[in-house]
Amino acid sequence: MLHTMSTTPDADTRRSAAEVNEEIRALWFRAGGTLSMEERREYQRLVLEWAEAAPPSPTRAA
Repeated sequence: MLHTMSTTPDADTRRSAAEVNEEIRALWFRAGGTLSMEERREYQRLVLEWAEAAPPSPTRAA
């Protein structure tokens, strides 16, 4: 039997858009407004996570 591993988090382990947004704000605050390359990668990961967590806007659903 072949088992596959999901690369997406379970729905019950996903953070809300507000939680991810708070982490994005904290990252910018810690960085003092200028992100290092490592911080930019973290920011990009967080933005993608935020986009997945955010409810679809009415214009995107149309």
